[in-house]
Amino acid sequence: MTWFDPVDLYCERVDLAFWGEPFNAISNLAFLLAAASAIAERRRRGLTDWPTLLLCLIAFTVGLGSFLFHTFANRWAELADIVPIWTFVTVYLVVCIMRLRRRQASARRVGMLVALALAAPALWILSSQATPAPAGLHDPFNGSLQYAPAVAALAGFALMLSQRRHSVASWIWAATAAFAVALVFRTVDLRLCTALATGTHFIWHLLDGLTVGLLLQAMLRLAPRA
Repeated sequence: MTWFDPVDLYCERVDLAFWGEPFNAISNLAFLLAAASAIAERRRRGLTDWPTLLLCLIAFTVGLGSFLFHTFANRWAELADIVPIWTFVTVYLVVCIMRLRRRQASARRVGMLVALALAAPALWILSSQATPAPAGLHDPFNGSLQYAPAVAALAGFALMLSQRRHSVASWIWAATAAFAVALVFRTVDLRLCTALATGTHFIWHLLDGLTVGLLLQAMLRLAPRA
């Protein structure tokens, strides 16, 4: 296996052309719009803290990395797709610790959320996602199980905020719901190929972009004023 081995995981791709997945590639604009919207809101609120700016920039790289994967469609591009996603998840939860510890949040609870997020990349490396699947075999979840820790972390975070009646709890619940629905569309992509030539992976991108946007907006509301 080399870094330039082709990767064909989604319904829309039928050849090795750069624009072999046009819907999957262009739908990554959702991440760029989420980042741009958050940067605009950050400026409107007069915030100067570096963590929210860092998260916005990472959100931008999520869209860029996914675009590279759905155009070059090889092993190095797959890594360019995975790393920004889990960097965003991990940094987001670490920043949450920084913000919520000031509000006397339980260190054990937020630590468990981060542990769940950090476990996901390890699971991905050990899973069949990281190596070619045997001929004729397909993961019935299409690699979506790697995101289960992120769903659990989001739900746990939302529940913790709800118990404390925090004002941003509704934003996190909305992000959790959007992410859960997005995973459904990611999972059924290959199964619907005969009925829908474009597949459903691009819907995963659109809803995932919405998830990132909601999370960024929530973080802006946790940020200290200048």
